[in-house]
Amino acid sequence: MKLKPAYAIAISLSIVILLWFVYGTEIRSNGDNGASNSVVNSSENQLPSVVVRRVSTEQHDSYLNLHGRTEAVREVSVKAETAGLVVRTPVKEGRIVNRGTLLCQQDVDARQAQLDQARANLKSAELDYNAARTLVDKGFRSETQALSAQAALDGARAAVKQAEIELGNVNMRAPFSGIFDQQIAEIGEYLMPGQPCGLLVDLDPLLVVGEATEKQVGSIKIGQPAEIKLATGERLDGKVRFIESKANPQTRTFRLEVEVPNKKFELKSGVTASLRLLSGKMNSHFVPSRVLTLDDQGRIGVRYVDRNNIVRFSPTTTIDENEDGMWVTGLPDVADVIVVGQDYVAQGSEVAATYDTAGGQSTENANVSGTE
Repeated sequence: MKLKPAYAIAISLSIVILLWFVYGTEIRSNGDNGASNSVVNSSENQLPSVVVRRVSTEQHDSYLNLHGRTEAVREVSVKAETAGLVVRTPVKEGRIVNRGTLLCQQDVDARQAQLDQARANLKSAELDYNAARTLVDKGFRSETQALSAQAALDGARAAVKQAEIELGNVNMRAPFSGIFDQQIAEIGEYLMPGQPCGLLVDLDPLLVVGEATEKQVGSIKIGQPAEIKLATGERLDGKVRFIESKANPQTRTFRLEVEVPNKKFELKSGVTASLRLLSGKMNSHFVPSRVLTLDDQGRIGVRYVDRNNIVRFSPTTTIDENEDGMWVTGLPDVADVIVVGQDYVAQGSEVAATYDTAGGQSTENANVSGTE
């Protein structure tokens, strides 16, 4: 039975389409697999990229950075020397006072009468002595009687002096110039000897107190200049005036005092401060602050690449810093420090390194670095 030409053509076209679909799918599948394998191989062969900056050793000032606080050079609780009722407190808290300023006054009571009585006794003793002296000179009295009158006169003078002191003790005065920081006794309060009237604080010079470790204290000398930055924002210059000779048994640190002029009492006590003291010169490298990282042991340091583009790590110590970076010790004399990508590569791994253009190097592959 013969097929009609139309059916034969349709069957032929169907076979051709089927063959094209089968072979085309296989070709595309093979092509995709080849491209995927090429990408995988390319990815496997690509090294991590980092940016490095070449730094060389240089002499730089080494500083000690300490933390501390400001303190008054002295503060005294002004206390009563006699018993009595407080009747005057003429100075307000926070006022600057000069030495001798009246801070609190007690009631005079009978002290004035006691002084008047002592002065009267003194006049009587003076008359007795003058009379005795006249009689001795004329030969009517012995020298012993004159000496006895002299002793009575001296006793009367001492009694007057004692009464004057007791009367003056009702006035509690500032023993030095400073700030009347706190009024403790109020008008109407009865004070016994030794009870406080108020607190007087001397802030000139102001002390900045810090703690130096056993390793640091040997680099600090009396009279050494110090730079100070307060938490309130002030920057000050001072000099070391005291270094403790015995370490604190709990902290094993030594108290350090730096004095700062404070004529107008503008600087306050108890403010947090940081101290910076020059301790000499050291060979160091200047690196950006961002390059500091931690190794597997938790040590702070810097990652760099050696001449074979292998990542290395050096623990470092910071000796100084500013807004642009810091000076550190511990790196080789010449080192290609990783400035970008240091947190994404491991020590001992190979990398593709390019120089940081900001560091003054070309962008060619870094092939020279610190010795290893």
